[in-house]
Amino acid sequence: MSAVTVHGVDDARREIVVAGEGAAPSEAWLVGSRARVAARITGRGRTWKARLPLHVSRWGGADLPLPSGAYRIEIPGAEVAGSAPLTLLDDLRVAVDGSDVTIGPPVDPAVEQPDGRAALERRYADRTDALENAVFFESFYGRVAGDNPLAIDREIARIAPAVTRYWSVVDLSVEVPHGAIPVVEGTEEWWHARGAARLLVVNDWLRRRFVRRSGQRVLQTWHGTPLKRLALHRRGFDPRRWGAIVKESRRWDVLLAQNPYAARTLSRAYAFLGRPVWIEGYPRNDVLASGRDDGTRARLGIDTGERVLLYAPTWRDDRSEIVDFVDPARLAAETGSVVLVRGHSRTLQPGRDADGPRVIDVTGFADTSRLLAAADALITDYSSVMFDFSVTGKPMYFLVPDLEHYRGALRGFYFDLAERAPGPLVRTHEDLVAALAADPSAYADRYASWRARFNRREDGRAAERVVARLLDQGFVAR
Repeated sequence: MSAVTVHGVDDARREIVVAGEGAAPSEAWLVGSRARVAARITGRGRTWKARLPLHVSRWGGADLPLPSGAYRIEIPGAEVAGSAPLTLLDDLRVAVDGSDVTIGPPVDPAVEQPDGRAALERRYADRTDALENAVFFESFYGRVAGDNPLAIDREIARIAPAVTRYWSVVDLSVEVPHGAIPVVEGTEEWWHARGAARLLVVNDWLRRRFVRRSGQRVLQTWHGTPLKRLALHRRGFDPRRWGAIVKESRRWDVLLAQNPYAARTLSRAYAFLGRPVWIEGYPRNDVLASGRDDGTRARLGIDTGERVLLYAPTWRDDRSEIVDFVDPARLAAETGSVVLVRGHSRTLQPGRDADGPRVIDVTGFADTSRLLAAADALITDYSSVMFDFSVTGKPMYFLVPDLEHYRGALRGFYFDLAERAPGPLVRTHEDLVAALAADPSAYADRYASWRARFNRREDGRAAERVVARLLDQGFVAR
């Protein structure tokens, strides 16, 4: 095949255009770690063009910009030459250098320079205008619009539609709820929303500069009941880390806890003692109490009647990508199941989608609760997802080949998982397959005790209770 050359970026159509001579290729792709799109190839005879979309619809969702990151133009039998300079569009930015493509959020590079950032922060800190009847939501540092903030957003939209809802996002590939306003982190719009909202709802640490304005409140929902040690309870004394933890927790007005155990543990781990903790269950789990799939399997392309296994391990402090303790394609083949692979939010950006027959990587799927509802069984390790999945009453399996290392060197636990786990702990792939074939009723008593301790408030109405308290205490108004 003759040389292929970058023709440029078509602003109007949101496409990268490459051109060649001779016979057109049968296919061309733009491939990244979490998304890939096929080109539309046109032309006959002497020349042809391949148009590579910069937008994609995933799992039947909205057509949105590709996630930020590095991509490659892949055309069988061809090398791509030429380049296109940085192009800033209203929903993304893109630069092309041969076959290498870099996609980023629609932020002017000048804003990302120290002087530009400092100017926006000063403007944010010096604001004196009135607060808006608005909520600023952020979930996992803006990587998704999900978790407890998403469930609270839905309830606010239902009963208090006059409230403006801003969502902090890393880029515009993050789909936000209907009627909400996405604001890209670090932009002028992001700083405005953060400073204007009466209420901030977050599930992890606040980042960047934070200046509380009079009347502004912060609801920290956190993102799970802890098994692994957190914050002040982690091994080793680091004065800077301890100071950062205390500074962070002083920004919160209310901490949401799934159960009394989590309330005690999180309050101590974050030095949030003597301050308001709402034990209301987790809004994100309301959907699990209903027992309905709500179309998630159909969105993922899974046929009715298939057995679905969800593999959802936690992240590790000593690696940036998902653990490789499971070969999902082999697991699917040996169990006759569809295997969903769900990495932790911390492995979303550095990681790469798992693939293979009957394997679906759902790390980028925003609403984890929908995946839990769709699964027939959960395979995890030390992730707090165990406390959520137990709401369903469906079987759980704990693949923990690094148990001693994780417990002894990395994190440590608040209680002995082996003594209380509501499912078998296994060390190898073979043991996991055998456990999946066994009768789970052997763990019925443990499962019942687990649910009695951790799931008493999971009745499908947690979001309703939380939003009622927000309205009653004036954090937002109808």
